[in-house]
Amino acid sequence: MAEFAFDCLDIQPEPYAASPTLAARLRVAETTGFSVQAIALRCQIRIEPATRGYRDDERELLRYLFGDPARWGRTMRAFPFATVSALVGSFVGSTEVQLRIPVSYDLEVAAGKYFHALRTGVIPLSLLFSGTVFGATLDRMQVEPVPWHLEASYRLPVTVWQRLMDAYFPGEAWVRLRRETIDAVARYKVAHAIPTWDDAISALLAGAGPDPAPAGAGDPSPAHAEGRSRREVTS
Repeated sequence: MAEFAFDCLDIQPEPYAASPTLAARLRVAETTGFSVQAIALRCQIRIEPATRGYRDDERELLRYLFGDPARWGRTMRAFPFATVSALVGSFVGSTEVQLRIPVSYDLEVAAGKYFHALRTGVIPLSLLFSGTVFGATLDRMQVEPVPWHLEASYRLPVTVWQRLMDAYFPGEAWVRLRRETIDAVARYKVAHAIPTWDDAISALLAGAGPDPAPAGAGDPSPAHAEGRSRREVTS
């Protein structure tokens, strides 16, 4: 039976993708000398937020994801970032393969909220592997699963994510609003001769008074619900 090990060597922005994409460079090693013909590889990537510290300004923004910091020991759990697939070609010994990871800046998504809250440091990732191995012995083909215990870790610099977002949405972020809200802001823009949506929101905020106090403890966010199972399949 083949024995595998996976290492994540690097993750960088994909320079020519149509939408924000990270490219992860993996090394796949087989240690018994088995002749691998192909691997249909599947990788679930999870964020491990409890494995790093946070500045005060980051902690304030993360309240809306994990609740009050006093409860983070219970609410701060690993949660899914992406699930991706790749086809690994034939090799003996070791080879490298690239995983392309689509990235959303949707602030309704737990990963988007988490990334947006970070200012410095790293994003701790775990990569959990599964899939099917196709190999050859002297007289027959052999098919076996990629063992589910195989995984790798990578600490993605926050600056890599920031550089990726700045390439597609320089100085901007995305927020989902109901159509009724969009219509109301559009009417406000017209009534006050405001040229842009950003200026309209800024004017509404200025009229609302000082910033409210940070939210207190609340129910765990979708990040907690999404992270219930280590091997939960996501799409």
